[in-house]
Amino acid sequence: MDCGWILDIMNCVEKLENKEFSLEEIYTFENFLSKKHPENKHIKDKIRQQLQILRDKGYLEFINRGFYKIK
Repeated sequence: MDCGWILDIMNCVEKLENKEFSLEEIYTFENFLSKKHPENKHIKDKIRQQLQILRDKGYLEFINRGFYKIK
């Protein structure tokens, strides 16, 4: 597990200031994340992967296709 990415995604989620959010809202951080992780050329894929990890760890809940909720 890449703790740097996990923390970055958690920080992005917190910046949204909503318990529920969409994948599109998280994608607004794509430019920020690509600058922070220039070695990764598949930022959206990595965002989705990290959201799945956060779901599996109990931090997030998938509520519908492309929609999430902080537990």
